[in-house]
Amino acid sequence: MTTEQGSGRPKILHVSPEAVPFSKVGGLGDVAGSLPAALRESGTDCRLLTPAWEGTLDRAREQGFTLTKISRKVEAVIRWKIYRGTVWKCSGPGMVAYLLEEPSLFGKSVYPANLTPETVVPFLFLSLAALDLPSAALWKPDIIHCHDWGTAPLPAALRWHVHFGASGGAYKTVFTIHNLAHQGILPLESLGDWGIRDEAARVEGMEYFGMANLMKGALVACDAVTTVSPGYAKEIQTEAGGEGLGGLLKSLSGKVTGILNGLDDRYWDPRTDPLLPERYSPADLSGKAVCKRKLLERAGWEDDGRPLVVFVGRMVEQKGFPILLPALEKLAGMDCRLFLVGSGQTEYEEAAENAAARFPDSLFVFRGYDETLAHLAYGGGDFFLMPSRFEPCGLSQLISLRYGTVPIVRAVGGLRDTVFDHGTPEGNGFLFSGYTPLDLLAALSRALEVYRDDGTMKKLVLRGMNADFSWSRSAPLYRKLYESLLS
Repeated sequence: MTTEQGSGRPKILHVSPEAVPFSKVGGLGDVAGSLPAALRESGTDCRLLTPAWEGTLDRAREQGFTLTKISRKVEAVIRWKIYRGTVWKCSGPGMVAYLLEEPSLFGKSVYPANLTPETVVPFLFLSLAALDLPSAALWKPDIIHCHDWGTAPLPAALRWHVHFGASGGAYKTVFTIHNLAHQGILPLESLGDWGIRDEAARVEGMEYFGMANLMKGALVACDAVTTVSPGYAKEIQTEAGGEGLGGLLKSLSGKVTGILNGLDDRYWDPRTDPLLPERYSPADLSGKAVCKRKLLERAGWEDDGRPLVVFVGRMVEQKGFPILLPALEKLAGMDCRLFLVGSGQTEYEEAAENAAARFPDSLFVFRGYDETLAHLAYGGGDFFLMPSRFEPCGLSQLISLRYGTVPIVRAVGGLRDTVFDHGTPEGNGFLFSGYTPLDLLAALSRALEVYRDDGTMKKLVLRGMNADFSWSRSAPLYRKLYESLLS
């Protein structure tokens, strides 16, 4: 058997349920797609394994990737059935990926509405297939880097699986928490469905209040835990921020690291963004004024000189809608306008639309997601509002900084690591700590005061646009972590 040889560089396999440009549900897809590419640029033989959800193979071909079908299939036994998946090696500029095809498991939707022993099977197969991949691809990683609960079964399998547990020492594993709120909770007895030994069903293993917790198993079993910002790494080790796992994470603090997500600054760049009506740069901001005019037109508004506040994201509890919605009436009476783009919980969407109907000259809601409109909002806004209850990292505030749209954010998680309050030496936005409508409105009021001072406002805009939040800053920290595990 001939194996594909590396060049002495660390060999890393990233495994994720979603990854751009192949699939995307949220920020995990952005990170899982862009981090491996950034690591390859830094000299790491870094590859990606992700499912070929419906339409993925066609999209990859349309985007110019070369697809090669690997002759040997990958296999796993789950719920007394042998699943066999076809692996496609996908090569393109800056990326090598393996797309896992199994149409009965990987259909249209990435995540199920409810997690059950039946609906978890795609994620179990992805995780176990990753451990069979070296025999099919003839390429063996030194480290397997797993992303969020959907790949949590992989480190657990290396510790407790009846077959793969025997090869536990063959790989080092890194597990990244993108959002601790989603942990993968299943009936405890379902562990046997995918070959996990009884010893895992203890409190020292995957047992969690009488259930099985996939993420807990990964945290216990992996060699290193990372999360997506230093601030979030601290918060999740507390009772308040630990989502029931704070004590465990505190006990594992020696292997927990927070590394800030990077921004794909080639895609998110107002100087080259093809979705903007006019591009702009720190040296010439005239195109930003054009973007604002077009955004106002989209809402049916004329420019009356008021600053434009934008929100792009999910209309859910995590993003702060319990404090934003009660603030809308007073916000509509302030000297500004608010343009909301997003979708999420129906009650929040309808409440936002009702407020927009009451205050049509101050509030506008686009219900849904539109990539072009999102870019226009980032480009055309004066301020970006992000009142999150918690925020592991957040990419929206990084995009808004890059596009010169000054962020107004709650000081939690990655927001506190990237947005610094006006008045401090690094000031690039506005922070508030309390989780009430009044705290949000007070921060907005401070921002509107600064808007009236053209010189100060321009300094804030340029400081954000000139900051570096790209992967070139964060990828070396991952490489350092990998090297420490291999040394």
